[in-house]
Amino acid sequence: MIQFARRSALKAMVVLVAAGGGPAPAGGWTDAVEVLHEFKRRVSYRARVQGEFLVVQATQEPGWHTYAMDNKQRAEEKLAGRQSLGIDAPTEISLTQGLEVVGPWYQSPPKDLSKPELQWFTWGFETQALFVAKVRRSGPGPARIAVRGQACTDTICKRIDLAISLPLESAGADADASKVDLKVLVQVR
Repeated sequence: MIQFARRSALKAMVVLVAAGGGPAPAGGWTDAVEVLHEFKRRVSYRARVQGEFLVVQATQEPGWHTYAMDNKQRAEEKLAGRQSLGIDAPTEISLTQGLEVVGPWYQSPPKDLSKPELQWFTWGFETQALFVAKVRRSGPGPARIAVRGQACTDTICKRIDLAISLPLESAGADADASKVDLKVLVQVR
């Protein structure tokens, strides 16, 4: 019975945390939406519209990492038809309301986290990563951004499935689009 109560409390907390991503000041970041494990933040995501770009920032806590948007493509290229123990779930970002992507996605250069001796190839992010795409309004705000993937340590993984709500009334109005430097990012394959 105690274990059931703990699980119920944990589920309620996850729902409350995932419902975050609250209002952002004009051109500013949303509140962080957190991924919890054992009641501690392990990864958080926030978003903003900066000029004509949507910028999503992931922040990983020490010891945790997430995976590149093109992790599967990178692993398949490296495997070249050989078998693998599995491919880690890539980061997926989709816009479900208010905005639509009108160009390719860009991401921070991912770090090679592969273990070739195990035929396990994977690329990801530690500490912080940016995901950027050119967008346009597709309807009334707020924009809804869905983020899916997984966050892992060397021994455990936690599924990511969250939504960020981004007000569009004045998003990007005072943001300097020149601050989005695509040269420091890599295009998602």
